[in-house]
Amino acid sequence: QVQLVESGGGLVQAGGSLRLSCAASGRTFSDYRMGWFRQAPGKEREFVAAISRSGGSTDYADSVKGRFTISRDNAKNTVSLQMNSLKPEDTAIYYCAADRATLPKRSGYNYWGRGTQVTVSS
Repeated sequence: QVQLVESGGGLVQAGGSLRLSCAASGRTFSDYRMGWFRQAPGKEREFVAAISRSGGSTDYADSVKGRFTISRDNAKNTVSLQMNSLKPEDTAIYYCAADRATLPKRSGYNYWGRGTQVTVSS
């Protein structure tokens, strides 16, 4: 079991930036591939980005490619999502997720954080 706690959400104007962080409990953070998902009002949860256990491989949804960057620091048990050039359509609750799989898959995550709200104003 791994406990995930997101932070860094808030209100930002369109074109601005935010950096989300996810802190994981335990001493085996490197055993988990990590992902970020989001759920906008009235919509289903969607994949945003994922990173492999070592951080050597990443994957991004087409909607965020070139704007968002996922990274991890296994020494600090954290994964981050740098979000640049934010758009109103990025408004959503952002969730950190973990799984014991190796590759940065877009589904099949077993552990989830509680989410952090990101609101992008026009």
